[in-house]
Amino acid sequence: MTQSIVVQVGQCGNQVGCRFWDLALREHAHVNQMGIYDEALSSFFRNVDQRGADSTGGKINALKARAVLVDMEEGVLGEILQGPLRSLFSSTQLISDVSGSGNNWAVGHHTYGLAYREQIVDQVRKAAEHCDCLQCFFLIHSMGGGTGSGLGTFVLKLLEDEFPEVYRIVTSVYPTAEDDVITSPYNSVLAMKELTEHADCVLPVDNQGRHKVLEQRGGQISWLYHQEGLYHHLGTRRGGEGRETF
Repeated sequence: MTQSIVVQVGQCGNQVGCRFWDLALREHAHVNQMGIYDEALSSFFRNVDQRGADSTGGKINALKARAVLVDMEEGVLGEILQGPLRSLFSSTQLISDVSGSGNNWAVGHHTYGLAYREQIVDQVRKAAEHCDCLQCFFLIHSMGGGTGSGLGTFVLKLLEDEFPEVYRIVTSVYPTAEDDVITSPYNSVLAMKELTEHADCVLPVDNQGRHKVLEQRGGQISWLYHQEGLYHHLGTRRGGEGRETF
């Protein structure tokens, strides 16, 4: 069995990442009617028993995402810990600051990168220790923001240095033409250089195109979480309802 670790960086990276985890659970719930912890599920999730130890087979106990979440502001990470997917993550998987990167690539890359380097490496290594055969990292970030572009590409190079044999696949969200952040074009150019040097594969996301899709569909797309029914077959314990919009 092979496993992958998702590294979410910045506000955009963590918001897109949450949609990924939600979709992954929905797809597995659809095909995994017996609630068995199988090879497909183990690619992105650990099966943790009541003692906190990994369980390699049989019924699902509690799923934990193979992920590290990084943001230099607490807002989005705080919402994740209080949201419908909160049981997938432990607080130790989240790395945050309070002041943000000020939409500045250099602050994210050099200031926060150096300050949080060891903490990020430590959490990634812990996630890797729970893998039998680590195949790749999925990095999710934006190109326009300071944390996503700056710290995101710092983490990308860090993964190359620490795990040179593991593939690095990056999902990069590019800013729209109407982006009101004056530094986003500069952040994107600086981040692009790092991607060309350190990524094995880049999956670009055109935020302008996403906006057009939203306009065609009436302005916004909403997901309604019916947690008890949605996650019943996956054996997770959740209750209540909540609505989130992306």
